[in-house]
Amino acid sequence: MDELPVSCAAVLFDVDGTLVDSTPLVERAARVWAAEYGVDPDEYLSGAHGRRTSDRIADFLPPGEVRAATERLDALEATDASGVTALPGAVELLSSLDGLPWALVTSMDAGQLAVRAGAAGVPLPKVVVTAEDVAEGKPDPAGYLLAARRLGVDPAACAVVEDAPAGVRAGRAAGAAVIAVTTSHTADRLAEAQIVVPDLRSVRAVPGGLRVAR
Repeated sequence: MDELPVSCAAVLFDVDGTLVDSTPLVERAARVWAAEYGVDPDEYLSGAHGRRTSDRIADFLPPGEVRAATERLDALEATDASGVTALPGAVELLSSLDGLPWALVTSMDAGQLAVRAGAAGVPLPKVVVTAEDVAEGKPDPAGYLLAARRLGVDPAACAVVEDAPAGVRAGRAAGAAVIAVTTSHTADRLAEAQIVVPDLRSVRAVPGGLRVAR
């Protein structure tokens, strides 16, 4: 099997769609919310993945309504974690990092992250960057830059693992090497990543970084 080495001093992981599959939960909550606010649920969902809830809601509602609408959707998502699972290879990869620093950078808020990670059995590292920690969400690189700073690592020495176009762009803008998994988007939508693989079963930790099977 051909393996591509990715040298890095730390790994920065997206969560939803990369480590955790919460699609059933997100879609259930979004459809209830959309009916309440007169929004087309399919249109909302088509561009929601990988972005902060407040940023996506701002595409549909006036600025003065965004905060309350975001709190309502967050509350709906917090009521039920059924169907949330770890994606293939995620827990195994995290368990094998063996001293390689890592962090989570997510568009979820801290409460959503705790619920979904707990339901999926995904461990939380010491460094976690959530929606509340940055002024701008993905595709802005602020979250990845903040995670690298908290780890004490140059962003250019990090590997970012993502599943969404907005996250891939954020990782590239931060100067990191980006590995994308096609768990939620097709490979052509993720073409800005340096490496694209089906899921995290293709990635393993080795001294000095990662190896990716192609």
